[in-house]
Amino acid sequence: MIPDEIIEQVRDAADLVSIVGEHVELKRTGADYRGPCPFHGGTHRNFAVIPKKGMFYCFVCHEAGDVFSFFMKKLGMDYPTAVREAARRAGITVPERGGAGGGADPHEPLFAAVALAADWFARQLRESPEAEVARQYLVSRQLDLETVLPLGLGYAPRGAGLFEAMKSLGVRDAVLLEAGLAVKRDDGSVGPRFRGRLLFPIHDLRARVVAFGGRILGAGEPKYLNSPDTPIFHKGTLLYNLHAAKHAIRKAERAIVVEGYFDVLRLALAGLEEVVAPLGTGLSAEQGQLLARYTSHVILLYDSDDAGLRATFRAGDELLRHGLRVTVATLPEGEDPDTIVQRCGAKALAELLKDGVDLFERKIQILDRKGFFASLPGRRRALDRLLPTIRAARDGITRELYLSRAAEAAGIRKDVLEREAQAGGGQPGRRAEHLPAHLPTRPPALPSGAEKAFLLLMLEGEPWRARVLEAVDADDFEFAPYRAVFEALVEDSPERLDDTAARTFEQLRAEGLGPRLPDEVLAGAVGWIEARGLQRQVESIEREIPLANEHDKLDLVLQMKRLSAEMNARHPNWKILTRRSSAPGT
Repeated sequence: MIPDEIIEQVRDAADLVSIVGEHVELKRTGADYRGPCPFHGGTHRNFAVIPKKGMFYCFVCHEAGDVFSFFMKKLGMDYPTAVREAARRAGITVPERGGAGGGADPHEPLFAAVALAADWFARQLRESPEAEVARQYLVSRQLDLETVLPLGLGYAPRGAGLFEAMKSLGVRDAVLLEAGLAVKRDDGSVGPRFRGRLLFPIHDLRARVVAFGGRILGAGEPKYLNSPDTPIFHKGTLLYNLHAAKHAIRKAERAIVVEGYFDVLRLALAGLEEVVAPLGTGLSAEQGQLLARYTSHVILLYDSDDAGLRATFRAGDELLRHGLRVTVATLPEGEDPDTIVQRCGAKALAELLKDGVDLFERKIQILDRKGFFASLPGRRRALDRLLPTIRAARDGITRELYLSRAAEAAGIRKDVLEREAQAGGGQPGRRAEHLPAHLPTRPPALPSGAEKAFLLLMLEGEPWRARVLEAVDADDFEFAPYRAVFEALVEDSPERLDDTAARTFEQLRAEGLGPRLPDEVLAGAVGWIEARGLQRQVESIEREIPLANEHDKLDLVLQMKRLSAEMNARHPNWKILTRRSSAPGT
């Protein structure tokens, strides 16, 4: 097998214009080159070679790819041969990993299946009558087909067309299952994983499509569905668009990290090509490591709501652990990168990026705005929120600056704060590779109830983890350590828990479900959540009744009776449940 770093070097060095120019006459048009398509034999200049991106695209037959794809599609080479041929022309020696006995890539059937599926999905978006809903959706987002087709977007129909197409190409159902393109139903039959969704191809660093992210069009959940982890795709080890953005990141000496696929597309199309996004989860250690290979500076451009801020600071701490400089660009309330560019243009977004502030300074700004520094208890809570970021800073100077700034903001001595940071975080800048070992020998009893039940079910693995995620989210957890454990399990990152939450996690793992049946535990926990929701609705109505006029008062009383009757029918003991679970320690 050819080492990844050599493949990247060859792709960077390959003269795609010269290689394609051996087969068709190309003429420069702005920054690109145009000519007749060498694949469908056209005579008009509908074929583009884009040196800046190292790719080609035909606006008629829609063939697209990089220099390796060109050799494979035009000359019938396999992937390793195409890499060697491009390397030969660029004067690069290709060493073999593992010597002569390295052999072919055992995952080649999976890569081939996903590539075939990507081509088929793109054709559906372009031609299928059913995909009109996707084409109209793109229009509503101010994107046209000519813009998105070169980027590989596609559409997954609701029927079994994918299976018929793959069968005609000799791809077996077992390969589709292993590649994450199919799912096995409860009755044992196999169906397509993506249905009725606009698809975004996810590439590895070799620019091979390895997975998809799908946005539902119309009603349905989840809103976004990613491919599962497979032998060729691990969502925590890749970043969306990094295969295309890595050269721009090096050139700009920065990476812009956003939350969504459309945010990436909008910024890249607006000329900010150094943009990437995590794949539906919080930023992982491996993704931080990836970014550190290409730049020393990352700008976080997430939504400014509470969820966006939480994601910003989690991602920022992870990036600090890799020695990166992290700044935060703040969006106006209710806006995201996509809408800002649509409404105000790329220049407005560039100004926001220019006004970005250091991650730690942004944290202090928010705490100050919320009044944390106005009282002694508030200052203590503020420092509890600042200390994880101080501990995350691997760079010694950055850590010193953060200590000084936090001491100044909270009005305490820097040496006291430094001792606190070292006591809780071990060696400066070191990331814990496992959970804290100093757990108490007699841990305090954990609160029982639905929140605990949900976490115990998640620790049982699939399918219980998925069923819990369908039933609740982080806001349903009132006990703070449980909420922290839930968020860590969602992101597969329990190693990032603080000491209190880590102790909670260890106790939950040690306890387990025991002899209890998971179905019964889940049903009871969901019932309690429903009961708590009802109780809150009833309490809200009770608060409104004294303020209402006589007519509205009657309506509110009837609402309360209807809610109570409904829950009495579904959960006869709901009042006892909610009363018993009202205190965190019960």
